[in-house]
Amino acid sequence: MQAIIHDSNSGNQPHTAGWTRATARLAALLLALAWGAPAHDIPNDLTAQVFLNPRGDRLQLLVRVPLKAIRDVVFPERGAGFLDLDRTAPLLPDAATLWISDFIELYEGETRLPKKPRVAAARISLESDRSFASYEEACAHIAGARLPNDTNVVWSQTMLDVWFEYPIGSDRSEFAIHPELARLGQRVVTVLRFLPPGGAVRAFEFTGDPGLVRLDPRWHQAALRFVGLGFSHILDGTDHLLFLFCLVIPFRRFRALIPVVTSFTVAHSVTLIASAYDLGPDALWFPPLIETLIAISIVYMALENIAGGASLRRRWMITFGFGLVHGFGFSFALRQTLQFAGSHLLASLLSFNIGVELGQLLVLVLLIPLLELLFRFAVAERMGTIILSALVAHTGWHWMTERAERLRQYRFQWPTFNLALLAGAMRWLMAAVLVGGLAWLIFGVLRRGSHRIPEANSPDCGPPPARVS
Repeated sequence: MQAIIHDSNSGNQPHTAGWTRATARLAALLLALAWGAPAHDIPNDLTAQVFLNPRGDRLQLLVRVPLKAIRDVVFPERGAGFLDLDRTAPLLPDAATLWISDFIELYEGETRLPKKPRVAAARISLESDRSFASYEEACAHIAGARLPNDTNVVWSQTMLDVWFEYPIGSDRSEFAIHPELARLGQRVVTVLRFLPPGGAVRAFEFTGDPGLVRLDPRWHQAALRFVGLGFSHILDGTDHLLFLFCLVIPFRRFRALIPVVTSFTVAHSVTLIASAYDLGPDALWFPPLIETLIAISIVYMALENIAGGASLRRRWMITFGFGLVHGFGFSFALRQTLQFAGSHLLASLLSFNIGVELGQLLVLVLLIPLLELLFRFAVAERMGTIILSALVAHTGWHWMTERAERLRQYRFQWPTFNLALLAGAMRWLMAAVLVGGLAWLIFGVLRRGSHRIPEANSPDCGPPPARVS
C-alpha cells in the first residue's frame, strides 16, 4: 500500500488509479465466482445478438446476451431478490471478457486479433428493450445512461450489453469470425450483422458453433467451404446413400457407373440451383412431398434390382429423373448454409455439387470391392442382390409410409390464376426446357458410350482359322 501511495504522489496517479480499479473489479469478480459457483444452471434456449463494424483503426463488436448465460457468478441483490445494479456494474466488464470475448475469435485477413479487447462499455438492460434493432440504436443505448439502481428486476430477466473494441490495420480488410457462443446454453441462436464501410449490412443467423465465418468471402473461399459441405452432406445423408447403394448393387463396374452417378449429380444440380434462386414452390406441403418422393425412389430402385430388370441404359435415365427430386431435398438442407456464400451464390452451389460428386465417387470406390468380395465368397450374386435390395426396400417403405402420413396433414389448394402464377409457370417452363436440353445432351453422350463398351469387350470376329488336314 505504501508503494502505491508513493507512486500516486510521484505523478503516476491516473495509471495507478486505473490499475487499482481493474484489480478491484477482478477481485470482486473472483469473489463472486467463488461464492456462487454452483448457483446457476445452464439455460436452455438463448439468442445472442451481435453487431460487427470496422471503423477506422478500430473494430467495434457489440454483443447482447441474456444475463442468465453468465453462469458461475452470483450478482449482488437487494431487497426481495432484485438485482443491485450499482454493485453489479463493476463486475460486468470482466464477466463479459470471461464469458464472451474469450470465446470469440476475430481475424483481419489471416491474422487473429487480440484475445483481450478493450471493453468500451457494458450495462444491464431490460428484456423489453429493443435498442438492438439497429446498430445506431445499440451504440446509443450502450453508451447512454444506465438503469437506476431502484429498478426492480431480477437477474434472470435482464440482458447484458457489451461494447468491445479491437485494434485493426484498416477497416477495408477482410474479416472473419469464429463465435463459440454455443457454450452459453443448451441451444444458442446467434444473430450476427456485419456492417462493412460503405456497403450493405450482411446478416447471418446460425445455431450452435458455425466454425470460421468469413464475413465477405472471396469466391475460392466460399467454393472451398461448399465443396466440403457437399462432400460431408452426401456421407451423412442416409436416404441418398441408400439410393446410391441401389445403383451399385447390380452394376459393379466403376467405369460404367460413373455416367450413371454423374447423371444423378447433373439432375440434382438443376433443381438445387433453381430452388436457391426461388424458382421452386414455397408451399408448406412441398418439403414433405419431396421427402416422400425420395423414399419412393429408393423403393423403386430396390424393387427393380429384385425383379432383375435393371439395365445401364435405362438406369441412368431413371437416375436422372429421380435426381431432379433429390435436388430439392439437397436445397432444404442447404437453405440455412447459403448465407455463408457471400456474393458468390452460383459458385457456391456448383462447388456444393462438386463435393457431392466427390462423395459419391468415394462411395463407389468403397462399395464396389466390398460387394465383389461378398458375392464371390459369401453369397451368390443373384441371391445377394435380392437380399440386399429387399433390406433397402423394407427401409424405404417405412420411410415412405411415415413421410406420406406427414404429407396428408397438409391441405393442397389449387393456386389462383393470376399474373404471378403465369410468371411462375413461365419460369418453370424455361427450367423444363433447360432440363430437357441437358438430358438430351447427356443421353446422347451416354448412348454413344454404351455402344462402345460392348464393342470393346466383344470377342474377335475375324475369319475362322484354317483347318489343318
